[in-house]
Amino acid sequence: MKISYEWLSDYVRLDQSIEEIEEALTLIGFEVEGIETVGVPALSKVVVGEVLKKDQHPNADRLSVCSVKVDDESEPLGIVCGATNFKVGDRVPVAMVGAVLPGNFKIKKSKLRGVSSEGMMCSAKELNLGDDHAGLHIFDDRPQIGTPINDLFPQPDTVFDIEVTPNRPDCLSYTGIARELAAWFRTEMKFPEIETSVSGGTDEDHLLESLEIRDSLACPRYTAWSVRSVTIKESPEWMQRRLRAVGLRPINNVVDCTNYVLLETGQPLHAFDHSKIKEEQLAVRRALAGEGITTLDGKERVLEEGDLVIADGERPLVIAGIMGSLDAEVDDQTRDIVLEVAAFEPTGIRATSRRLGLSSDSSHRFERGVDPAGIEFAASRCIALILETSGGTLGGPPQIVGHLPETITEIQVTPQQIVDRIGFSVQEDEIEAAWERLDFEVTRASEPSDPWTVRIPSFRLDVFRIADLAEEFLRMYGTDRIPEASVGCPAVSALPESGVDQSASRIREHLVANGFNEAFNYTLVSGEEAEFWQPGNTDFLELENPLAKDQSHLRPSLLSGLLNVLRFNRGRSRKDFRFFECGRVFGGNSELMTESFSVAFVSCGPLRKSTWLERESFDFYHASRLLQDLCELAGVGWAADKVGTVVDSRVWSTNRAAEIGERSGVRLSWGALSREVLEKHEIEDPVFAGELIVDPTLLDVSNSSSKPFVPPSSFPRSVKDIAVVVDRGELAEKVRSELEKMATAGVGDFAVEKIQIFDVFEGAGLPEGKKSIAFTIEYGSPSRTLTDKEVGLAFEDLQKRIGSASEIEMR
Repeated sequence: MKISYEWLSDYVRLDQSIEEIEEALTLIGFEVEGIETVGVPALSKVVVGEVLKKDQHPNADRLSVCSVKVDDESEPLGIVCGATNFKVGDRVPVAMVGAVLPGNFKIKKSKLRGVSSEGMMCSAKELNLGDDHAGLHIFDDRPQIGTPINDLFPQPDTVFDIEVTPNRPDCLSYTGIARELAAWFRTEMKFPEIETSVSGGTDEDHLLESLEIRDSLACPRYTAWSVRSVTIKESPEWMQRRLRAVGLRPINNVVDCTNYVLLETGQPLHAFDHSKIKEEQLAVRRALAGEGITTLDGKERVLEEGDLVIADGERPLVIAGIMGSLDAEVDDQTRDIVLEVAAFEPTGIRATSRRLGLSSDSSHRFERGVDPAGIEFAASRCIALILETSGGTLGGPPQIVGHLPETITEIQVTPQQIVDRIGFSVQEDEIEAAWERLDFEVTRASEPSDPWTVRIPSFRLDVFRIADLAEEFLRMYGTDRIPEASVGCPAVSALPESGVDQSASRIREHLVANGFNEAFNYTLVSGEEAEFWQPGNTDFLELENPLAKDQSHLRPSLLSGLLNVLRFNRGRSRKDFRFFECGRVFGGNSELMTESFSVAFVSCGPLRKSTWLERESFDFYHASRLLQDLCELAGVGWAADKVGTVVDSRVWSTNRAAEIGERSGVRLSWGALSREVLEKHEIEDPVFAGELIVDPTLLDVSNSSSKPFVPPSSFPRSVKDIAVVVDRGELAEKVRSELEKMATAGVGDFAVEKIQIFDVFEGAGLPEGKKSIAFTIEYGSPSRTLTDKEVGLAFEDLQKRIGSASEIEMR
């Protein structure tokens, strides 16, 4: 918000420098984003001149050669000018040789197309008077020739551009900022004076026949004032100057008055041309489906049911709290006006403004909360200014419907509670004085141990608890005065970490140790993305009012975000990447939504440790081994006997991906991603990935076995090979696991250290529907060399067990 120093000085006496005011605003919570000077600065050698002669330039069609008188003693100056809006006899600002205009533009004697020019006649913009640079600034009041320009205009004004946080709508006004500075500098605040009487007349003078509210929750209070016989013209120069200083364009005296009071008090107002109100009635109602309105910015707006409007007997005239329509604007033909001042519920204004993509000074304030108790004062102030500037007459007392909402808050608090929160001792009188400077009403208890009652004014909607009172005291006390002290950091909770947190921590450490970089993505994705990763489900949990179209649904998988990260990085001339993410994913539908813990990883490109040593690429088996480690770390187990090929998947590549199904609360999938999903994310190279999705209640790191480092044995292993015949559809890993159990059961004080598949055969020599799988078995001991006899006995035991098995037979 832009605040003019000159304007602000109407409400609070400020003897401090601009720098001190800037510092004060920052200390009390309003960051100053910029300071600028507006108006005519101190300019030497810029005076009023009169055009005595105007001739066509001999060498340029668009230039004229003028003779300009700047004083009674000197000869007229010859000045070449490109403007066309002036004539002989006009008095204009003239910058003589040696003058320096705003922007450090120095005036020198020069030649323009062969003709000497001894100065420059100036436009309003060149003097910092306004934005008009189409022609010269002409003095209609014809001041005396030679008058310095600074004698004709007020001193330049300083404008602060401050950031007002959303919780302080009361400070989106001059009176709000003045109140804060008055409290800080311990001086009195002066409210605007209503100099013109705004009472008189009877109900018979009203311009409206009826006024009603059809939704009292959306609009609890609505007032309409009638003003007859106004004269629409430019507003006074002082008002225009102030509006321009804060970035508003003056329109006419009535509209400018509403804008002036909005900035002054923070209460939005709207003026109707009475002649354009059909059937002389106004109603606050919900829009009908298909109704439209052409707003003051000239755009057609299609309304929806639920949008709050102010309508006459035929159509909407205002999108309530946001913007009026061209159908009832005040223009040069307006003679009678109806002034609206109302209270609106913030949520509905915010929703309509966002849906329409339409924001205004009014909606900016109503969305955050406007003090309903200020309606009457703002209306009276605006009516007084309109009567003063337009010469109209009041059409009776205001028409009022609805009630004023109760916004006064009372808080019970003891001084010790404030001291406990701020962390240092302070006198009770100082606490009370700080609150009272902010217009809080403090009532002390009769007993010292009893709490005080602090009554919060209606304009402070953000103060409703003891912590807020502590903050308000600190703002007025001065955060720069807080004494130095050690900062305590008590634990939030003494409870142990949850299984989710412990699992995620161990998983992160393991993946980082394996060369992966962690990514963090949004939990929300687009509806198209959600459907792609959970095909067949069209009933996702969707946000009613998403901030962006690509963030409307809860994500069903982490892989989508990781692929976006991969695409982003590969677009920056890098080739090999490993990324992972731990987070929440969501499944089910809008009626029964499930939330699960997930960890996913992606790898693209070869694994390079240096520029001269190239390692094998990350593939299906690397992904499988890594996912087994993650399951172990999460304490959910691997379930090798349930591994199966992924079929009919848009995500995974056929015959190059696997999954583990039929497990309650746990889903595993890994392998090569399909060409379809890679093209969707604009990735050309193959990508191998894996994802674990698990019910958070199943995560328990106590189930994961600790594997301490075991040094390699210095004794040789004994190796045996064996081949077995099984059904063709049998999983090799399942057979290997079964053999490992059988072999382990037949050893003594040594161990089966490894059983590894080295061949799978199908074809001639085997029964129909069968296959052969060959394994290498390694026996070993950490303390001795095994004998051939004991290894032979263990191997014979294994063969016997195979012989008695029903699904496995020796080849």
